[in-house]
Amino acid sequence: MSFTNQENFAPPRWALRGDLLDFTAAPAWGDIESPAVRFDRDHWLLIEHGRIVGRQAEAPDESWVRKDHAGQLVLPGFIDTHVHCPQLDVIGSYGTELLDWLKRYTFPAECAFADPARSRAGAETFLDALLASGTTSAVVFPTVHKVSAEALFDAAAARGMRLITGKVLMDRHAPDGLRDDVTQAERDCVDLIQRFHGRERLAYAVTVRFAPTSTPAQLAMAGGLCRADASLYMQTHVAENRAEVAWVAELFPEARSYLDVYEQAGLLHERAVLAHGIWLDPADKRLLAERGAQIAHCPSSNLFLGSGLFDWPDAAFNVSLASDVGGGTTLSLPRNMLDAYKVQALRGQRLTAWTALHGATRAAAQALQLGDEIGGLSVGQTADLCVWDWARGPVAQARDAVVKELHERVFAWMTLSDERNLAACYVAGRQRV
Repeated sequence: MSFTNQENFAPPRWALRGDLLDFTAAPAWGDIESPAVRFDRDHWLLIEHGRIVGRQAEAPDESWVRKDHAGQLVLPGFIDTHVHCPQLDVIGSYGTELLDWLKRYTFPAECAFADPARSRAGAETFLDALLASGTTSAVVFPTVHKVSAEALFDAAAARGMRLITGKVLMDRHAPDGLRDDVTQAERDCVDLIQRFHGRERLAYAVTVRFAPTSTPAQLAMAGGLCRADASLYMQTHVAENRAEVAWVAELFPEARSYLDVYEQAGLLHERAVLAHGIWLDPADKRLLAERGAQIAHCPSSNLFLGSGLFDWPDAAFNVSLASDVGGGTTLSLPRNMLDAYKVQALRGQRLTAWTALHGATRAAAQALQLGDEIGGLSVGQTADLCVWDWARGPVAQARDAVVKELHERVFAWMTLSDERNLAACYVAGRQRV
């Protein structure tokens, strides 16, 4: 039997054929021949009711609906751990560093999301763009407007996606139309948590924009939400830009460091996702590891805004990969893997394809405490997966034709691929692209 391309269609039992690649552990830094890599060339992945139930070399019997992707690369769906829904409108904006960029481009674009129709349209476009880039799960910033979070939750549920988001908290140092207040913000968060957290594949993140745009009272409220429910996530930014770090020191003179602002507020825990983390000192790095928090590394954004070079090899804490659109210039995580390689090359290090891919799949899932559900192609996991052409176009095809071993082939794919290589995207076993 054949598999149709009808959107949302999924037979109860079906099988996908291709070159299966995922990870069983974290690859060591610089390890080309890694025992953590699981690669099964020309195998079948068996899927029942949206979950993986087997992987095998032989074709399943005729009772299974078959989808043949022989000769194509099958990966877990990517997990983007830091990205901004409203910033598609400002991607590729010219000429400033972080703080000026926020004032000139980001904040004006976010003001428009006060309109429910704009929030709904923005969420639809954004999530479809993620899927078209091979990203099936994400940790997302909406705007300060409650309706922007509602729109994201609803649109993700309609697509069956694993999504973590929450209303942005900002009660100072932001323009009119983008500020909330502590009391109303808490009411909004509690309502959203009750309505969406744990529903289908949705989860709520207490979402502090960054320390400068929240008063100590709002940070304390956010910490209280986290303490009241340990299943909540927390997302924010930290130590992205040197001018930002200096500003935080002025605003919070009692704090030892930028990261310590969040620690004092009770916001650092094992479900905390902090974007960037470029300008951290050794004490900060130890604290991240102790709390079990993760840094979402955003290489495209860091290069585009000139923020700095993240020290990945020295990270004893959890690291995942993120696009940070619109500071980042692409939702494609393979493009961001290439930028991550360039960042490390500028630091005199070499990032393997294994560490890069792991950061966008299993590492992200493990850090989000979702490793049993997403990030791999193991029995029992949800069938969030993507099929990729190994090479597209004459240059990539010529390179692919002469590779000699697996890492060389995957690294060339990582270097030369983008969303145009995506052949199919499945979310919980349903074809979405």
